[in-house]
Amino acid sequence: QVQLVESGGGLVQTGGSLKLSCAASGRTFSDYAMGWFRQTPGKAREFVGWISRSGGSTYYADSVKGRFTISRDNAKNTLYLQMNNLKPEDTAVYSCAARNRDYASTTASTYAYWGQGTQVTVSS
Repeated sequence: QVQLVESGGGLVQTGGSLKLSCAASGRTFSDYAMGWFRQTPGKAREFVGWISRSGGSTYYADSVKGRFTISRDNAKNTLYLQMNNLKPEDTAVYSCAARNRDYASTTASTYAYWGQGTQVTVSS
């Protein structure tokens, strides 16, 4: 299995930027397609974006398209989420997740492995 640890969350003002990282260990990182999800208290996890094993394909939720960018460095076993033009509604705990199948999925239950999450707070 693969272990995932997120970092890079914090407090930022509206319009600001943050870059989240997700460090993977265990099995070969490039064997997994990766996703980012976010969650606020009392709500279900919300899909943010997905990236293929090679990094050549990405897919985003409409709510973040054009503002967020997913990338990965398989040599460093690390996934990234660059978040620009942040809005208060982006406030959430952000988690990375891994799945074996190399096609986009917006459904949390299709991801087998999860990190613990990192808090992002956007102040108005």
